[in-house]
Amino acid sequence: MKAVALTRYLPVTDPQAFVDVDLPKPVPAGRDILVAVKAVSVNPVDTKVRKSKGADVVENPPRVLGYDAAGVIAVVGPDVTLFAVGDEVYYSGDITRSGSNAEFQLVDERIVGRKPTSLDFAQAAALPLTTITAYESFFDRLGIDRDGADAGQSILIIGAGGGVGSIGIQLAKAAGLVVIATASRPETRDWVTELGADHVIDHRDDMVAQVRARGIHHVDHIAIFNDMRHWDAAVELIRPQGGIVSIDNTDVPMPMAAMKTKAASLHWEFMFARAMFETPDMIGQHDLLCYVADEIDAGRIRTTLDTVLSPINAENLRRVHEMVETGTVKGKIVLEHF
Repeated sequence: MKAVALTRYLPVTDPQAFVDVDLPKPVPAGRDILVAVKAVSVNPVDTKVRKSKGADVVENPPRVLGYDAAGVIAVVGPDVTLFAVGDEVYYSGDITRSGSNAEFQLVDERIVGRKPTSLDFAQAAALPLTTITAYESFFDRLGIDRDGADAGQSILIIGAGGGVGSIGIQLAKAAGLVVIATASRPETRDWVTELGADHVIDHRDDMVAQVRARGIHHVDHIAIFNDMRHWDAAVELIRPQGGIVSIDNTDVPMPMAAMKTKAASLHWEFMFARAMFETPDMIGQHDLLCYVADEIDAGRIRTTLDTVLSPINAENLRRVHEMVETGTVKGKIVLEHF
């Protein structure tokens, strides 16, 4: 099968950062399904993994990255109960296994969802990782009620123009929350407004002053979807007994005294945790992806796709990694067709 892989951990500007390879087609066992991949998208985690080891480390066989895909089930393992051959699916996969930048991929059915019927493969491939991340951040970590029991509460989404923030705005609005979104460029401000943000502020300026200028002294929930340099502002803005969730690794100092005084909570979100540790609730990712597929097909949530490139090959993957590394991408970039 065709695949795009790395043999060394190189800067994206190096022509050998990714190479086109031919690998054996895998065979499913247990609860695995074999998916014929039709489209993939690139997330910041892809670029972090590509840079995670030194250039002197050699992968043999080549390592396939990629943590978002949509495709068609080609073969099912003997213990599969959720899907059948021919089903169209979307998923983010498992960071500990071979990735989606290949014609065929093995993935556990418990972290796979039914592809929204109203979306094509590229539109669907834009969604899984960011959808899981935002959903788990809001509803599993912060404990917000998905079905509207917390309607009227406020949430500040820092880094709202990216992939996670783009779907996060929609999930928060569907739950009835007042969304304060941060965006620093005219195109991303327009984007988050189009997605439903009630207020838009600039995270490169004084966020505390901007929020309070809108008559909001404290916010009920805060999601940090870019980086932790905004920690002090988040602590100042969170209401007493409120919660902050972050998806970012950090070496930035995070003073906790004010969090203690407010009895506020801090949560970490890592959407690969369920698959990595095979947690008892691993099937929750199947459930939430199917829930979001229903919401999309009902017209209440839209894809966050912004750009599509074709084909899926080393040259285009290097190009997209370089774009994602700038940190200025709005929505999601997808590659389709081998």
